[in-house]
Amino acid sequence: MTDIAPNTRVLLASRPHGEPTSDNFTIESGPIPTPGEGEVLLRTIYLSLDPYMRGRMSAAKSYAAPFEVGEPMQGGIVAEVVESRADSLRPGDVVLAYGGWQTYGVAVASHVRKLDPAQAPVSTALGVLGMPGFTAYAGLLEIGKPQPGETVVVAAAAGPVGSAVGQIARIKGARAVGIAGGAAKVAWLEELGFDVALDHRSPTFADDLKAAVPDGIDVYFENVGGHVWDAVLPRLNTYARVPVCGLVAHYNETEPPAGPDRSVRLMTSILTKGLTVRGFIQTEFVKTHQAAFQADAAGWLRDGSLRHREDVVEGLEHAPAALIGLLKGKNFGKLLVQVGPDPTR
Repeated sequence: MTDIAPNTRVLLASRPHGEPTSDNFTIESGPIPTPGEGEVLLRTIYLSLDPYMRGRMSAAKSYAAPFEVGEPMQGGIVAEVVESRADSLRPGDVVLAYGGWQTYGVAVASHVRKLDPAQAPVSTALGVLGMPGFTAYAGLLEIGKPQPGETVVVAAAAGPVGSAVGQIARIKGARAVGIAGGAAKVAWLEELGFDVALDHRSPTFADDLKAAVPDGIDVYFENVGGHVWDAVLPRLNTYARVPVCGLVAHYNETEPPAGPDRSVRLMTSILTKGLTVRGFIQTEFVKTHQAAFQADAAGWLRDGSLRHREDVVEGLEHAPAALIGLLKGKNFGKLLVQVGPDPTR
């Protein structure tokens, strides 16, 4: 296979302390791997960047094993089959897979899913029709359980999870309030049909939220934590549901936040209001909700009731800087790295 260019890989060079920096990554070139029986050689087209990656750069115990120092970073990819040693796939097929931050990789054929470019752009398998969209769908409907006329508030609403949460809430007849950072993101949420869009960077944010939810909050989909959560907690109604998907405001912290212990305030609210606060990882719902999500989301995408936005960075070498920016809220929509040409476009 001498006609294939060298394999570029982005490795975790060291574990970050606080915010990741470029020093935590290294880029190297290596040989093209060779697929074994039942495997396929994949050329990466798109690489997904997601907030959970920060947690896996740490050695702290979590729901998934940490990335290994000296090994490639990992993530969801859309890739083209270059060589196949499996009957189910052939060269030229485009698949959804989980792999390294690298130009080429090998995967077990039964562990990837063939994509149909005629149904939707293949990049959507990493966003609105992929893990972020499914996270929104399962977390909101299984834990949030929004009812017609209720108020659903979602943080990081301009991201791939948050934007889907708000739109699905509207589809289900609820009132959607989105919280994002900056005027451009707020304007986009209004374009998507959110009933209210708020800028958490505004000095009047807490008062703005109070005015936006005169009847309180029935469902709060938590992606952020920090000062957004502080403003939301007093507005939660009795029996409000809080699906906890992420806490990106705290991912780079190296010590507990300054100030008094607020756990008593939280526990008092849980007790007196009968709140349901439920953390979740989307994988727990795959068996029960994946098929319904694929059918529903594909239909909503086709009829225009579910819209999405992609933020595409060109070049694998820019993945570290893009991930660092993601953790600071610099992305606008689903963040992807285009590693190589997309043959479907």
